[in-house]
Amino acid sequence: MRILITGGTGLIGRRLCGALLAKGHEITVLSRRPARVGDVCGPGVRAMAALSEWTPEVQFDAVVNLAGEPIVDARWTAKRQEILLDSRVALTRDLVACMAVAKSKPSVFLSGSAIGWYGDTGDQLINENGVAGLDFGARLCVQWEQQAVKANDLGIRTVILRTGLVFDATGGMLHKMLLPFKLGLGTRLGDGQQWMSWIHIEDYVAALLFVSEQTNVNGVVNMTAPGAVRNGEFTQTLADVLHRPACLVAPAGLLKMAMGEMAILLLGGQRVIPQVLNKAGFVFRYPVLQPALKNLLQKE
Repeated sequence: MRILITGGTGLIGRRLCGALLAKGHEITVLSRRPARVGDVCGPGVRAMAALSEWTPEVQFDAVVNLAGEPIVDARWTAKRQEILLDSRVALTRDLVACMAVAKSKPSVFLSGSAIGWYGDTGDQLINENGVAGLDFGARLCVQWEQQAVKANDLGIRTVILRTGLVFDATGGMLHKMLLPFKLGLGTRLGDGQQWMSWIHIEDYVAALLFVSEQTNVNGVVNMTAPGAVRNGEFTQTLADVLHRPACLVAPAGLLKMAMGEMAILLLGGQRVIPQVLNKAGFVFRYPVLQPALKNLLQKE
C-alpha cells in the first residue's frame, strides 16, 4: 500500500513507519524538515515538504494523520491555543480537501485525537459513546475531529484515534519522568485520585495497524490499554519498577497557579475503556501497567 503519514517523525510516527516498512508498504511522510525524514523514519521513506505536492494525480491508499504541536510544552496562552488549533484542525481540513480532489481516493483515513475529548470525567467509565468535555483540550479535540469526519462524506472509511498516554522509554511523557524518578523524586500529582488511561507504544502501533486492516471498524476508537490506573498507583508502580521511593506530592493549588487551565492535563483524568478494540478482537500484549513498565524499562 501507498501510505501518507503526517507527524511521521514524532514518537508514534517513527515506530509506525518501522512497522509499515517491515510489512513492505510504501511510505511518504509530510514534514517541514524533509531532509530528516529518511534518517528519522527509516531508509526508503519518502518525504513531502508541503501538502501542495499531493496533486490529484498522486495516489495514496491510506492516510494516517498524527501531526500536532505538543500540547504540554507551553502554557495555554491565546497565542499558544492558536498554534495548537492550527497544527491539528487546519492541517486536517487541508488533508480532507486534498482527498476531495484526488482522482483515486484513499480507502481509509486514520486521524489522531485524544481522550482529552471527554474532559475530566472523574470515576466514570468512559467508552467511545462518552460526551465531550468543555475545557480547551476537549474543545481542541472536538474541532479536530469535526474536520476529520468530513472524509466520510467522500466515501472514505474514517477512524478517529482517541489516544491516551502513550508510554515509551525513548520519548514522550514517560521518558521525561524517568530522571526525577531515578533520583528518588517521584511525585504524586494532587491527591493522586485522577485516572490515567495509558497504552504501551507497541500496543498502540499494533492497534493502529489492526484498525487500518479491519474494514468493519469505523468512527471513534479509544486507543488505550484496558488497565487504567489512578495517578497515585501509577506513581508508586513506576517507583517500584525503578526500585526508588516516591514520597513527594505536588499540591493541586501549586500546579494550578503554575499552569493555569493547562493543569487539567495533570489533575483531571479519564477512566477509558477501549470498547471498540475489545469488541473487534484486538489482543493487548500489555494490558496491565506494571508488566508494561517493566518491559519498557528493562534496560534502564
